[in-house]
Amino acid sequence: MSVRIRMKKLGRKHRPYFRICAIDIRSPRDGRVIEELGTYDPLIPETDARVRMDHERVQYWLGVGAQPSDRVRILIKKYGPQGTHLAAQQAATEKLATPKMVAEVGTPAYVRPEKPKKGEKPAPETAAATEAAPAPEPEVAAEPAPEATPEPAAEATE
Repeated sequence: MSVRIRMKKLGRKHRPYFRICAIDIRSPRDGRVIEELGTYDPLIPETDARVRMDHERVQYWLGVGAQPSDRVRILIKKYGPQGTHLAAQQAATEKLATPKMVAEVGTPAYVRPEKPKKGEKPAPETAAATEAAPAPEPEVAAEPAPEATPEPAAEATE
């Protein structure tokens, strides 16, 4: 039996997801699998964190003569047991694992008062407060008072 290491497509429309599998060469793309060796998610934003592989099993299948497909050969070259991008993959995986920090929003500038529900009368303290409190008028900046011109001083003749 000839074995090929290739990707099996999963997911849904507009959301692809692949498993890297050891498959009989005569099986269809999404057919019966001999063993799953890893995953590939192309929609992860960090490029180097997209691939996860079981390095021991990949080495085993390559050792017994399994042929990787063209795409999987590239992934094994980059992220396999002696991959060229292993340090970048480790850093990208750690970056995705860290929680995202959200800045504090603070207190809101305006809080809308609650409206009474349909069919209910407003509470007495709110009804009295709305009737008694006149609408605030916009504040107008007060104009500065004109400066007084200094009078000529008589003592200035020394």
